[in-house]
Amino acid sequence: MTQTHFPGQDIPLSEAHRGQRGVIVKVGGHCHHNEHETELERRLLELGLVEGANVELLHEGLFGRDPIAVKVDDMRVALRRHEAASLTVRLAD
Repeated sequence: MTQTHFPGQDIPLSEAHRGQRGVIVKVGGHCHHNEHETELERRLLELGLVEGANVELLHEGLFGRDPIAVKVDDMRVALRRHEAASLTVRLAD
């Protein structure tokens, strides 16, 4: 079942579909006492996945729609959907 998302709505990047664009409004948000979550957030920030960055989902893997390819401003980044769940995106119009 496919969820319908609307422009201006905030969603986890992991729920986006190919061709959807938006702006990152939040990085992380999970419990920071978990060392794995803190490391993941640091890695995402180092890749340029910061608040205010423009993103577009370019490609989804064949099996389970994983991994995904995301355009972040002028570069492309590959992420697993569980990593993309740590990013909140406001969908573009």
